[in-house]
Amino acid sequence: MYKYDEYDQSIVDARVDEFRDQVARRLSGQLTEDQFKPLRLMNGLYLQLHAYMLRVAIPYGTLDSRQMRMLGHVARTYDRGYAHFTTRQNLQFNWIKLEQTPDILAELATVAMHAIQTSGNCIRNISSDQYAGAAADEVADPRPWAELIRQWSTFHPEFTYLPRKFKIAVIAAAEDRSAMRLHDIGIQLLEQDDVLGARIYVGGGMGRTPMISHLIRDFVTADELMSYLEACLRVYNRYGRRDNIYKARIKILLHEIGPDEYRRQVEEEFALVRALGIDPPVAELERITAMFGSPAFEAPAATPLDRSDPDFAVWLDHNVVAHKQPGYAIVNISLKPIGGIPGDASADQIDVMADLAERLSFNELRVTHAQNIVLPHVHMRDLSEVWHALVDAGLAEANLDLITDIIACPGLDYCSLANARSIPLAQKIATRFADPVRQRDLGELKLKISGCINACGHHHAGHIGILGVDKKGTENYQLSLGGSGAEDVSLAKITGPGFDEDGVVDAIERVTDTYLAVRDKGERFLDTYRRVGFEPFKEAIYGARVATLEAGE
Repeated sequence: MYKYDEYDQSIVDARVDEFRDQVARRLSGQLTEDQFKPLRLMNGLYLQLHAYMLRVAIPYGTLDSRQMRMLGHVARTYDRGYAHFTTRQNLQFNWIKLEQTPDILAELATVAMHAIQTSGNCIRNISSDQYAGAAADEVADPRPWAELIRQWSTFHPEFTYLPRKFKIAVIAAAEDRSAMRLHDIGIQLLEQDDVLGARIYVGGGMGRTPMISHLIRDFVTADELMSYLEACLRVYNRYGRRDNIYKARIKILLHEIGPDEYRRQVEEEFALVRALGIDPPVAELERITAMFGSPAFEAPAATPLDRSDPDFAVWLDHNVVAHKQPGYAIVNISLKPIGGIPGDASADQIDVMADLAERLSFNELRVTHAQNIVLPHVHMRDLSEVWHALVDAGLAEANLDLITDIIACPGLDYCSLANARSIPLAQKIATRFADPVRQRDLGELKLKISGCINACGHHHAGHIGILGVDKKGTENYQLSLGGSGAEDVSLAKITGPGFDEDGVVDAIERVTDTYLAVRDKGERFLDTYRRVGFEPFKEAIYGARVATLEAGE
Protein backbone atom coordinates (compact mmCIF):
# COMPACT_ATOMS: atom_id res chain seq x y z
CA MET A 1 0.00 0.00 0.00
CA TYR A 2 1.03 3.61 -0.48
CA LYS A 3 3.47 5.08 2.05
CA TYR A 4 3.71 8.78 2.80
CA ASP A 5 6.92 10.53 1.77
CA GLU A 6 8.24 13.67 3.46
CA TYR A 7 6.06 15.90 1.27
CA ASP A 8 2.86 14.05 2.14
CA GLN A 9 3.66 14.20 5.84
CA SER A 10 4.60 17.87 5.81
CA ILE A 11 1.34 18.77 4.05
CA VAL A 12 -0.77 16.91 6.61
CA ASP A 13 1.20 18.25 9.59
CA ALA A 14 0.88 21.82 8.32
CA ARG A 15 -2.86 21.34 7.88
CA VAL A 16 -3.18 20.22 11.50
CA ASP A 17 -1.31 23.31 12.74
CA GLU A 18 -3.50 25.58 10.62
CA PHE A 19 -6.68 24.02 11.93
CA ARG A 20 -5.50 24.15 15.53
CA ASP A 21 -5.17 27.91 15.14
CA GLN A 22 -8.60 28.16 13.49
CA VAL A 23 -10.27 26.20 16.29
CA ALA A 24 -8.60 28.36 18.92
CA ARG A 25 -9.92 31.49 17.20
CA ARG A 26 -13.41 29.99 17.02
CA LEU A 27 -13.40 29.06 20.70
CA SER A 28 -12.17 32.52 21.69
CA GLY A 29 -14.88 34.21 19.65
CA GLN A 30 -12.54 35.72 17.06
CA LEU A 31 -14.36 33.70 14.39
CA THR A 32 -18.13 33.42 14.14
CA GLU A 33 -19.74 30.10 13.21
CA ASP A 34 -20.43 31.44 9.73
CA GLN A 35 -16.76 32.36 9.33
CA PHE A 36 -15.60 29.07 10.83
CA LYS A 37 -17.93 26.78 8.86
CA PRO A 38 -15.96 26.69 5.56
CA LEU A 39 -12.74 26.15 7.50
CA ARG A 40 -14.03 23.20 9.49
CA LEU A 41 -15.66 21.63 6.44
CA MET A 42 -12.30 21.68 4.65
CA ASN A 43 -11.10 19.53 7.53
CA GLY A 44 -13.98 17.06 7.47
CA LEU A 45 -15.74 18.49 10.52
CA TYR A 46 -19.55 18.72 10.37
CA LEU A 47 -21.95 20.12 12.96
CA GLN A 48 -24.70 17.52 13.27
CA LEU A 49 -27.84 17.35 15.40
CA HIS A 50 -26.16 16.59 18.74
CA ALA A 51 -22.43 17.03 18.28
CA TYR A 52 -19.65 17.53 15.77
CA MET A 53 -18.95 14.71 13.35
CA LEU A 54 -15.44 14.13 11.98
CA ARG A 55 -15.08 12.26 8.68
CA VAL A 56 -11.68 10.61 8.21
CA ALA A 57 -10.39 9.82 4.73
CA ILE A 58 -9.46 6.24 3.87
CA PRO A 59 -8.18 6.57 0.28
CA TYR A 60 -9.64 3.84 -1.96
CA GLY A 61 -10.65 2.03 1.26
CA THR A 62 -7.15 0.70 2.03
CA LEU A 63 -5.51 0.89 5.45
CA ASP A 64 -3.07 -1.06 7.60
CA SER A 65 -3.29 -2.37 11.14
CA ARG A 66 -1.48 0.63 12.62
CA GLN A 67 -4.02 2.98 11.07
CA MET A 68 -6.93 0.75 12.08
CA ARG A 69 -5.71 0.72 15.68
CA MET A 70 -5.48 4.49 15.64
CA LEU A 71 -9.13 4.66 14.59
CA GLY A 72 -9.96 2.43 17.55
CA HIS A 73 -7.90 4.67 19.83
CA VAL A 74 -9.73 7.79 18.65
CA ALA A 75 -13.09 6.07 19.11
CA ARG A 76 -12.16 5.06 22.64
CA THR A 77 -10.49 8.33 23.67
CA TYR A 78 -12.45 11.06 21.92
CA ASP A 79 -15.79 9.51 20.94
CA ARG A 80 -18.19 7.11 22.66
CA GLY A 81 -16.26 3.95 21.98
CA TYR A 82 -17.30 3.23 18.41
CA ALA A 83 -17.01 4.52 14.84
CA HIS A 84 -19.10 4.37 11.66
CA PHE A 85 -17.78 3.13 8.31
CA THR A 86 -19.40 4.85 5.33
CA THR A 87 -20.43 4.14 1.75
CA ARG A 88 -17.49 6.27 0.51
CA GLN A 89 -15.05 3.86 2.22
CA ASN A 90 -14.39 6.50 4.88
CA LEU A 91 -14.99 6.54 8.63
CA GLN A 92 -17.02 8.91 10.79
CA PHE A 93 -16.83 9.77 14.47
CA ASN A 94 -20.22 11.09 15.55
CA TRP A 95 -19.59 12.53 19.03
CA ILE A 96 -16.60 14.85 18.70
CA LYS A 97 -15.84 17.89 20.89
CA LEU A 98 -14.63 20.88 18.91
CA GLU A 99 -11.76 21.70 21.27
CA GLN A 100 -10.36 18.16 20.87
CA THR A 101 -10.48 18.07 17.07
CA PRO A 102 -6.92 19.36 16.49
CA ASP A 103 -5.55 16.70 18.84
CA ILE A 104 -7.47 14.01 16.95
CA LEU A 105 -6.10 15.20 13.62
CA ALA A 106 -2.59 15.36 15.07
CA GLU A 107 -2.84 11.78 16.28
CA LEU A 108 -4.22 10.63 12.93
CA ALA A 109 -1.32 12.38 11.18
CA THR A 110 1.15 10.18 13.04
CA VAL A 111 -0.18 7.20 11.07
CA ALA A 112 -0.55 8.98 7.71
CA MET A 113 -4.27 9.73 8.03
CA HIS A 114 -6.24 12.95 7.68
CA ALA A 115 -9.67 14.43 6.95
CA ILE A 116 -8.69 16.56 3.95
CA GLN A 117 -11.29 16.79 1.15
CA THR A 118 -13.81 14.62 2.96
CA SER A 119 -16.20 17.55 2.65
CA GLY A 120 -16.75 20.63 0.52
CA ASN A 121 -17.15 21.28 -3.20
CA CYS A 122 -13.99 19.47 -4.19
CA ILE A 123 -12.91 16.05 -5.42
CA ARG A 124 -13.75 13.75 -2.51
CA ASN A 125 -12.11 10.52 -1.38
CA ILE A 126 -11.28 8.35 -4.41
CA SER A 127 -13.09 5.02 -4.10
CA SER A 128 -12.18 1.66 -5.60
CA ASP A 129 -12.79 -2.06 -5.57
CA GLN A 130 -12.36 -3.51 -2.08
CA TYR A 131 -10.85 -6.64 -3.64
CA ALA A 132 -8.20 -4.70 -5.57
CA GLY A 133 -4.91 -6.58 -5.76
CA ALA A 134 -6.59 -9.80 -4.66
CA ALA A 135 -9.38 -10.40 -7.19
CA ALA A 136 -8.82 -12.96 -9.92
CA ASP A 137 -10.92 -11.02 -12.43
CA GLU A 138 -9.02 -7.70 -12.50
CA VAL A 139 -6.81 -6.71 -15.43
CA ALA A 140 -4.59 -4.61 -13.14
CA ASP A 141 -4.55 -3.39 -9.57
CA PRO A 142 -6.64 -0.18 -9.72
CA ARG A 143 -5.15 1.29 -6.54
CA PRO A 144 -2.00 2.82 -8.10
CA TRP A 145 -4.30 4.75 -10.41
CA ALA A 146 -6.58 5.71 -7.54
CA GLU A 147 -3.52 6.94 -5.65
CA LEU A 148 -2.34 8.91 -8.67
CA ILE A 149 -5.77 10.55 -8.91
CA ARG A 150 -5.66 11.29 -5.18
CA GLN A 151 -2.35 13.09 -5.57
CA TRP A 152 -3.55 14.97 -8.65
CA SER A 153 -6.81 16.04 -7.02
CA THR A 154 -5.53 17.01 -3.56
CA PHE A 155 -5.43 20.82 -3.36
CA HIS A 156 -5.76 21.06 -7.14
CA PRO A 157 -5.87 24.85 -7.62
CA GLU A 158 -8.53 24.74 -10.33
CA PHE A 159 -10.78 22.17 -8.69
CA THR A 160 -10.76 23.27 -5.03
CA TYR A 161 -14.03 25.18 -5.40
CA LEU A 162 -16.08 23.20 -7.88
CA PRO A 163 -19.80 23.89 -8.43
CA ARG A 164 -20.52 20.91 -6.18
CA LYS A 165 -18.83 17.92 -4.56
CA PHE A 166 -17.26 15.46 -6.99
CA LYS A 167 -16.85 11.70 -6.65
CA ILE A 168 -14.59 9.38 -8.65
CA ALA A 169 -14.38 5.57 -8.61
CA VAL A 170 -11.74 3.34 -10.22
CA ILE A 171 -12.25 -0.36 -10.95
CA ALA A 172 -10.34 -2.88 -13.06
CA ALA A 173 -12.77 -5.78 -13.52
CA ALA A 174 -15.93 -6.49 -15.47
CA GLU A 175 -17.74 -7.00 -12.16
CA ASP A 176 -18.46 -3.63 -10.59
CA ARG A 177 -18.08 -3.85 -6.83
CA SER A 178 -17.91 -0.06 -6.33
CA ALA A 179 -21.11 1.32 -7.90
CA MET A 180 -18.83 2.94 -10.48
CA ARG A 181 -21.67 3.95 -12.85
CA LEU A 182 -23.28 6.02 -10.08
CA HIS A 183 -20.28 8.32 -9.66
CA ASP A 184 -19.55 11.71 -11.20
CA ILE A 185 -16.71 9.98 -13.04
CA GLY A 186 -16.32 6.22 -13.22
CA ILE A 187 -13.10 4.71 -14.53
CA GLN A 188 -12.88 1.10 -15.66
CA LEU A 189 -9.36 -0.05 -16.43
CA LEU A 190 -9.09 -2.51 -19.30
CA GLU A 191 -6.71 -3.69 -21.98
CA GLN A 192 -6.96 -3.18 -25.74
CA ASP A 193 -4.37 -4.86 -27.94
CA ASP A 194 -2.23 -5.49 -24.85
CA VAL A 195 -2.26 -1.78 -23.97
CA LEU A 196 -3.60 -0.74 -20.56
CA GLY A 197 -6.14 2.03 -20.61
CA ALA A 198 -9.52 3.02 -19.30
CA ARG A 199 -13.15 3.38 -20.24
CA ILE A 200 -14.53 6.68 -18.91
CA TYR A 201 -18.09 7.17 -17.68
CA VAL A 202 -19.35 10.60 -16.62
CA GLY A 203 -22.50 11.99 -15.05
CA GLY A 204 -23.71 9.36 -12.61
CA GLY A 205 -25.03 10.08 -9.17
CA MET A 206 -27.84 9.62 -6.70
CA GLY A 207 -29.47 12.28 -4.53
CA ARG A 208 -32.73 13.97 -5.51
CA THR A 209 -32.03 13.45 -9.23
CA PRO A 210 -30.54 9.98 -9.66
CA MET A 211 -28.80 9.29 -12.97
CA ILE A 212 -26.66 6.55 -14.48
CA SER A 213 -23.44 7.78 -16.04
CA HIS A 214 -22.82 8.02 -19.78
CA LEU A 215 -19.96 6.37 -21.64
CA ILE A 216 -17.88 9.37 -22.72
CA ARG A 217 -14.77 7.64 -24.01
CA ASP A 218 -14.43 3.98 -24.85
CA PHE A 219 -10.67 3.94 -24.35
CA VAL A 220 -7.97 6.33 -23.24
CA THR A 221 -4.46 4.97 -22.74
CA ALA A 222 -3.24 4.81 -19.17
CA ASP A 223 -0.37 7.19 -19.85
CA GLU A 224 -2.87 9.92 -20.83
CA LEU A 225 -5.54 9.21 -18.23
CA MET A 226 -4.72 12.18 -16.02
CA SER A 227 -4.92 14.60 -18.93
CA TYR A 228 -8.32 13.20 -19.86
CA LEU A 229 -9.62 13.57 -16.31
CA GLU A 230 -8.32 17.12 -16.23
CA ALA A 231 -10.25 17.85 -19.42
CA CYS A 232 -13.45 16.31 -17.98
CA LEU A 233 -13.20 18.47 -14.86
CA ARG A 234 -12.34 21.63 -16.78
CA VAL A 235 -15.51 21.43 -18.85
CA TYR A 236 -17.60 20.84 -15.73
CA ASN A 237 -15.89 23.64 -13.82
CA ARG A 238 -16.55 25.99 -16.73
CA TYR A 239 -20.28 25.33 -17.11
CA GLY A 240 -21.44 23.75 -13.84
CA ARG A 241 -24.22 25.71 -12.13
CA ARG A 242 -23.13 27.71 -9.10
CA ASP A 243 -26.41 29.60 -8.78
CA ASN A 244 -28.54 26.58 -7.86
CA ILE A 245 -27.29 23.86 -5.51
CA TYR A 246 -29.88 21.41 -6.88
CA LYS A 247 -28.56 21.76 -10.43
CA ALA A 248 -24.85 21.95 -9.66
CA ARG A 249 -23.72 18.34 -10.15
CA ILE A 250 -22.06 17.22 -13.38
CA LYS A 251 -24.96 14.84 -14.06
CA ILE A 252 -27.20 17.90 -14.55
CA LEU A 253 -24.71 19.45 -16.96
CA LEU A 254 -24.73 16.31 -19.10
CA HIS A 255 -28.50 16.16 -18.94
CA GLU A 256 -28.78 19.77 -20.13
CA ILE A 257 -26.18 19.85 -22.92
CA GLY A 258 -26.26 16.13 -23.74
CA PRO A 259 -23.45 13.58 -23.57
CA ASP A 260 -22.46 14.15 -27.20
CA GLU A 261 -21.85 17.87 -26.71
CA TYR A 262 -20.05 17.24 -23.43
CA ARG A 263 -17.88 14.63 -25.16
CA ARG A 264 -17.07 17.05 -27.96
CA GLN A 265 -15.95 19.75 -25.55
CA VAL A 266 -13.92 17.31 -23.48
CA GLU A 267 -12.09 16.10 -26.59
CA GLU A 268 -11.24 19.71 -27.51
CA GLU A 269 -10.01 20.38 -23.99
CA PHE A 270 -8.09 17.08 -23.93
CA ALA A 271 -6.05 18.16 -26.95
CA LEU A 272 -5.04 21.33 -25.09
CA VAL A 273 -4.35 19.66 -21.75
CA ARG A 274 -2.33 16.84 -23.27
CA ALA A 275 0.12 19.38 -24.65
CA LEU A 276 0.81 20.65 -21.11
CA GLY A 277 2.48 17.38 -20.14
CA ILE A 278 0.70 16.88 -16.80
CA ASP A 279 0.66 13.08 -17.07
CA PRO A 280 3.20 11.57 -14.69
CA PRO A 281 6.54 10.34 -15.98
CA VAL A 282 6.94 6.59 -16.24
CA ALA A 283 9.36 6.55 -13.30
CA GLU A 284 6.83 8.15 -10.97
CA LEU A 285 4.07 5.74 -11.95
CA GLU A 286 6.47 2.84 -11.44
CA ARG A 287 7.39 4.21 -7.99
CA ILE A 288 3.74 4.34 -6.93
CA THR A 289 2.90 0.98 -8.51
CA ALA A 290 5.78 -0.71 -6.67
CA MET A 291 4.11 0.17 -3.36
CA PHE A 292 1.13 -1.97 -4.34
CA GLY A 293 3.06 -5.10 -5.21
CA SER A 294 1.71 -8.49 -4.22
CA PRO A 295 2.58 -9.70 -0.71
CA ALA A 296 5.07 -12.52 -0.21
CA PHE A 297 2.55 -15.30 -0.76
CA GLU A 298 3.55 -18.83 0.13
CA ALA A 299 3.79 -21.44 -2.57
CA PRO A 300 0.48 -23.20 -3.17
CA ALA A 301 -0.11 -26.21 -0.97
CA ALA A 302 -3.02 -28.54 -0.38
CA THR A 303 -4.95 -27.06 2.55
CA PRO A 304 -8.14 -29.01 3.11
CA LEU A 305 -10.75 -27.14 5.10
CA ASP A 306 -12.59 -28.83 7.92
CA ARG A 307 -16.21 -27.88 7.27
CA SER A 308 -17.68 -30.11 9.97
CA ASP A 309 -18.86 -27.09 11.99
CA PRO A 310 -22.03 -26.03 10.16
CA ASP A 311 -21.73 -22.38 11.29
CA PHE A 312 -18.19 -22.18 9.98
CA ALA A 313 -19.26 -23.78 6.71
CA VAL A 314 -22.05 -21.23 6.23
CA TRP A 315 -19.64 -18.37 6.93
CA LEU A 316 -17.21 -19.78 4.37
CA ASP A 317 -19.94 -19.96 1.77
CA HIS A 318 -21.22 -16.43 2.32
CA ASN A 319 -18.34 -14.26 3.52
CA VAL A 320 -15.24 -15.80 1.92
CA VAL A 321 -14.37 -15.10 -1.71
CA ALA A 322 -11.86 -16.72 -4.06
CA HIS A 323 -8.42 -15.11 -4.26
CA LYS A 324 -6.23 -14.82 -7.35
CA GLN A 325 -3.43 -16.58 -5.46
CA PRO A 326 -3.99 -20.33 -4.96
CA GLY A 327 -4.09 -21.22 -1.28
CA TYR A 328 -5.45 -17.83 -0.20
CA ALA A 329 -8.89 -16.30 0.27
CA ILE A 330 -10.57 -12.90 0.64
CA VAL A 331 -12.47 -12.58 3.93
CA ASN A 332 -15.43 -10.24 4.29
CA ILE A 333 -16.20 -9.12 7.84
CA SER A 334 -19.83 -8.14 8.23
CA LEU A 335 -20.57 -5.03 10.27
CA LYS A 336 -24.27 -5.92 10.12
CA PRO A 337 -25.12 -8.01 13.20
CA ILE A 338 -28.83 -8.72 13.65
CA GLY A 339 -30.28 -5.79 15.57
CA GLY A 340 -27.05 -3.79 15.30
CA ILE A 341 -26.29 -0.48 13.59
CA PRO A 342 -25.11 -1.03 9.99
CA GLY A 343 -21.51 0.04 9.51
CA ASP A 344 -20.71 0.59 13.19
CA ALA A 345 -17.80 -1.06 14.98
CA SER A 346 -16.72 -0.67 18.58
CA ALA A 347 -13.16 0.29 19.50
CA ASP A 348 -12.58 -3.26 20.74
CA GLN A 349 -13.87 -4.72 17.47
CA ILE A 350 -11.64 -2.35 15.51
CA ASP A 351 -8.67 -3.60 17.52
CA VAL A 352 -9.60 -7.22 16.79
CA MET A 353 -9.75 -6.53 13.05
CA ALA A 354 -6.40 -4.72 13.20
CA ASP A 355 -4.83 -7.67 15.01
CA LEU A 356 -6.16 -10.17 12.46
CA ALA A 357 -4.86 -8.04 9.61
CA GLU A 358 -1.42 -7.77 11.16
CA ARG A 359 -1.08 -11.46 11.90
CA LEU A 360 -3.02 -13.12 9.11
CA SER A 361 -3.61 -10.71 6.18
CA PHE A 362 -0.23 -9.15 5.40
CA ASN A 363 -1.10 -6.14 7.54
CA GLU A 364 -3.86 -4.91 5.24
CA LEU A 365 -7.58 -4.15 5.52
CA ARG A 366 -10.17 -2.64 3.20
CA VAL A 367 -13.38 -0.71 3.81
CA THR A 368 -16.18 -1.57 1.38
CA HIS A 369 -18.82 0.77 -0.03
CA ALA A 370 -21.36 -1.59 1.57
CA GLN A 371 -20.02 -0.58 5.02
CA ASN A 372 -18.16 -3.81 5.74
CA ILE A 373 -14.46 -4.66 6.21
CA VAL A 374 -12.25 -6.95 4.13
CA LEU A 375 -9.13 -8.92 5.02
CA PRO A 376 -7.81 -9.26 1.46
CA HIS A 377 -5.08 -11.91 1.80
CA VAL A 378 -5.82 -14.74 4.24
CA HIS A 379 -4.18 -18.16 3.89
CA MET A 380 -6.70 -20.98 3.70
CA ARG A 381 -5.22 -22.67 6.75
CA ASP A 382 -5.93 -19.53 8.82
CA LEU A 383 -9.62 -19.20 7.96
CA SER A 384 -10.75 -21.16 10.99
CA GLU A 385 -8.65 -19.01 13.32
CA VAL A 386 -10.02 -15.84 11.75
CA TRP A 387 -13.58 -17.08 12.07
CA HIS A 388 -13.21 -18.02 15.74
CA ALA A 389 -11.75 -14.59 16.52
CA LEU A 390 -14.63 -12.92 14.70
CA VAL A 391 -17.18 -15.05 16.55
CA ASP A 392 -15.68 -13.96 19.87
CA ALA A 393 -15.82 -10.31 18.76
CA GLY A 394 -19.40 -10.45 17.47
CA LEU A 395 -18.23 -9.97 13.88
CA ALA A 396 -19.02 -13.34 12.31
CA GLU A 397 -22.47 -12.69 10.87
CA ALA A 398 -22.62 -14.79 7.69
CA ASN A 399 -24.87 -12.45 5.71
CA LEU A 400 -22.80 -10.85 2.96
CA ASP A 401 -25.18 -9.61 0.21
CA LEU A 402 -28.19 -11.07 1.99
CA ILE A 403 -31.23 -9.10 3.11
CA THR A 404 -29.75 -8.27 6.53
CA ASP A 405 -26.53 -6.90 5.01
CA ILE A 406 -28.25 -3.51 4.95
CA ILE A 407 -26.66 -0.25 3.85
CA ALA A 408 -28.04 2.59 5.96
CA CYS A 409 -27.09 6.21 6.49
CA PRO A 410 -27.01 7.62 10.07
CA GLY A 411 -30.40 9.24 9.44
CA LEU A 412 -32.30 11.44 11.84
CA ASP A 413 -30.52 9.96 14.87
CA TYR A 414 -27.48 12.04 13.90
CA CYS A 415 -27.78 13.95 10.64
CA SER A 416 -29.13 17.51 10.53
CA LEU A 417 -30.27 16.99 6.92
CA ALA A 418 -32.29 13.84 7.52
CA ASN A 419 -36.09 13.65 7.51
CA ALA A 420 -36.44 10.18 9.03
CA ARG A 421 -34.53 7.65 11.06
CA SER A 422 -32.66 4.94 9.20
CA ILE A 423 -31.00 3.00 12.01
CA PRO A 424 -34.11 1.78 13.92
CA LEU A 425 -35.71 0.75 10.64
CA ALA A 426 -32.63 -1.22 9.60
CA GLN A 427 -32.68 -2.93 13.00
CA LYS A 428 -36.36 -3.87 12.66
CA ILE A 429 -35.89 -5.28 9.17
CA ALA A 430 -32.84 -7.31 10.19
CA THR A 431 -34.72 -8.68 13.19
CA ARG A 432 -37.75 -9.60 11.06
CA PHE A 433 -35.50 -11.55 8.68
CA ALA A 434 -33.09 -12.84 11.32
CA ASP A 435 -33.62 -16.53 10.54
CA PRO A 436 -30.42 -17.49 8.67
CA VAL A 437 -32.18 -20.25 6.72
CA ARG A 438 -34.75 -17.75 5.50
CA GLN A 439 -32.02 -15.30 4.51
CA ARG A 440 -30.18 -17.93 2.49
CA ASP A 441 -33.40 -19.00 0.80
CA LEU A 442 -33.98 -15.42 -0.33
CA GLY A 443 -30.40 -15.29 -1.63
CA GLU A 444 -28.70 -12.17 -2.90
CA LEU A 445 -30.94 -9.26 -1.96
CA LYS A 446 -29.42 -5.83 -1.45
CA LEU A 447 -31.51 -3.57 0.76
CA LYS A 448 -30.51 0.08 1.19
CA ILE A 449 -31.97 2.84 3.35
CA SER A 450 -31.60 6.63 3.14
CA GLY A 451 -32.99 9.03 5.72
CA CYS A 452 -33.37 11.86 3.20
CA ILE A 453 -33.30 12.67 -0.50
CA ASN A 454 -29.50 13.10 -0.47
CA ALA A 455 -29.35 9.29 -0.74
CA CYS A 456 -26.28 8.64 1.42
CA GLY A 457 -27.73 5.14 1.94
CA HIS A 458 -27.80 4.52 -1.85
CA HIS A 459 -31.50 3.61 -1.85
CA HIS A 460 -31.74 4.28 -5.59
CA ALA A 461 -29.35 1.36 -6.15
CA GLY A 462 -31.07 -1.10 -3.84
CA HIS A 463 -32.77 -4.24 -5.07
CA ILE A 464 -35.10 -2.96 -2.37
CA GLY A 465 -34.60 0.71 -1.56
CA ILE A 466 -36.17 2.77 1.20
CA LEU A 467 -36.28 6.56 1.39
CA GLY A 468 -37.37 8.30 4.57
CA VAL A 469 -39.36 11.50 4.03
CA ASP A 470 -41.17 14.00 6.20
CA LYS A 471 -44.94 13.81 5.69
CA LYS A 472 -46.63 16.60 7.64
CA GLY A 473 -44.25 16.18 10.56
CA THR A 474 -44.37 12.37 10.52
CA GLU A 475 -41.65 10.00 9.35
CA ASN A 476 -42.80 8.23 6.21
CA TYR A 477 -40.95 5.62 4.16
CA GLN A 478 -41.13 5.23 0.39
CA LEU A 479 -40.40 1.77 -0.98
CA SER A 480 -38.54 1.27 -4.28
CA LEU A 481 -37.69 -1.87 -6.23
CA GLY A 482 -35.28 -2.94 -8.93
CA GLY A 483 -32.15 -0.87 -8.38
CA SER A 484 -28.57 -2.06 -8.78
CA GLY A 485 -25.17 -0.47 -8.33
CA ALA A 486 -23.34 -3.34 -9.99
CA GLU A 487 -22.36 -3.85 -13.63
CA ASP A 488 -26.08 -4.43 -14.38
CA VAL A 489 -26.72 -0.91 -13.07
CA SER A 490 -30.30 0.32 -12.78
CA LEU A 491 -32.32 2.80 -10.74
CA ALA A 492 -35.04 1.58 -8.41
CA LYS A 493 -38.68 2.47 -9.09
CA ILE A 494 -40.94 3.86 -6.37
CA THR A 495 -43.80 1.46 -5.69
CA GLY A 496 -46.38 4.03 -4.56
CA PRO A 497 -47.54 5.72 -1.34
CA GLY A 498 -45.24 5.43 1.65
CA PHE A 499 -45.58 3.66 4.99
CA ASP A 500 -44.83 4.20 8.63
CA GLU A 501 -41.92 2.28 10.14
CA ASP A 502 -43.82 -0.92 10.91
CA GLY A 503 -45.78 -0.72 7.68
CA VAL A 504 -42.70 -0.64 5.48
CA VAL A 505 -41.29 -3.71 7.24
CA ASP A 506 -44.54 -5.54 6.50
CA ALA A 507 -44.40 -4.33 2.89
CA ILE A 508 -40.89 -5.72 2.48
CA GLU A 509 -42.11 -9.06 3.73
CA ARG A 510 -44.89 -9.05 1.13
CA VAL A 511 -42.32 -8.24 -1.54
CA THR A 512 -40.08 -11.13 -0.54
CA ASP A 513 -43.03 -13.53 -0.28
CA THR A 514 -44.04 -12.58 -3.82
CA TYR A 515 -40.50 -13.16 -5.03
CA LEU A 516 -40.42 -16.65 -3.51
CA ALA A 517 -43.77 -17.45 -5.10
CA VAL A 518 -42.89 -16.43 -8.66
CA ARG A 519 -39.13 -16.94 -9.00
CA ASP A 520 -37.62 -19.46 -11.37
CA LYS A 521 -34.91 -21.80 -10.21
CA GLY A 522 -31.59 -20.04 -9.68
CA GLU A 523 -33.01 -16.54 -10.00
CA ARG A 524 -31.92 -13.73 -7.71
CA PHE A 525 -34.55 -11.29 -6.51
CA LEU A 526 -33.38 -8.75 -9.09
CA ASP A 527 -33.60 -11.32 -11.89
CA THR A 528 -37.16 -12.20 -10.96
CA TYR A 529 -38.18 -8.56 -10.67
CA ARG A 530 -36.81 -7.82 -14.13
CA ARG A 531 -38.51 -10.87 -15.62
CA VAL A 532 -42.00 -10.53 -14.14
CA GLY A 533 -42.05 -6.75 -13.90
CA PHE A 534 -43.29 -4.24 -11.37
CA GLU A 535 -46.99 -5.03 -11.16
CA PRO A 536 -47.00 -8.35 -9.23
CA PHE A 537 -45.01 -6.71 -6.45
CA LYS A 538 -47.14 -3.56 -6.42
CA GLU A 539 -50.28 -5.66 -6.20
CA ALA A 540 -48.84 -7.67 -3.32
CA ILE A 541 -47.89 -4.50 -1.44
CA TYR A 542 -50.95 -2.36 -1.94
CA GLY A 543 -53.58 -5.02 -2.49
CA ALA A 544 -53.00 -6.21 1.04
CA ARG A 545 -52.95 -2.61 2.27
CA VAL A 546 -56.30 -1.82 0.65
CA ALA A 547 -57.84 -5.01 2.05
CA THR A 548 -56.67 -4.08 5.54
CA LEU A 549 -58.16 -0.60 5.25
CA GLU A 550 -61.48 -1.96 4.00
CA ALA A 551 -61.61 -4.49 6.83
CA GLY A 552 -61.05 -1.66 9.31
CA GLU A 553 -64.00 0.28 7.86
